[in-house]
Amino acid sequence: MRILLVVILGGLLPAGTAFAQDIDAGRKIAGMCRTCHGLDGFARIPIAPHIGGEPAEYIEMQLHAFRNGSREHEMMTVVASGLNDQQISDVAAWYNHFEIISALPTGKSGDDAPELCVACHGANGISEMPDAPNLAGETNIYIETQLKAFRNGKRHHEVMTEIAADLDDNAIQAVADWYSAMEIKITDPAKP
Repeated sequence: MRILLVVILGGLLPAGTAFAQDIDAGRKIAGMCRTCHGLDGFARIPIAPHIGGEPAEYIEMQLHAFRNGSREHEMMTVVASGLNDQQISDVAAWYNHFEIISALPTGKSGDDAPELCVACHGANGISEMPDAPNLAGETNIYIETQLKAFRNGKRHHEVMTEIAADLDDNAIQAVADWYSAMEIKITDPAKP
């Protein structure tokens, strides 16, 4: 009876309830992410984003969106639907614990960055906000696909949908070229 009550009440936690994060548990969950995103968060395939060093809040938000169907992807929807809130929190903590650094392309400065993107994603592609992803080092195809999804209404975000609506293919290509040209390094601060 007590287990049943815990299960029933567990589903009644308010949205945004914070869970204590367990990085070790998150590492185990990340084992199913490694084929595409790598255990360290450095993507192994061009259509998957790098998630090492990503803000934990952003990772959690995206996994919840895949799980509840507000964001769709043939693989991520399946993976996220098998995760409970604690597991989402733990895997977000695992990937967030990595440090990511990026370097601008030789001969470029932050003044060359796409003006519409800098406030949230930084000139160097490292997120300036907890609910915005890093873009540094992502592939052109990933960035273009996501911007076009926002522009075409396949993805929704209160800021990105409006921004992308005004971007033509050349502007999208320029953003993708800028961020994909960044060199990134993802490291585990716990390892020397």
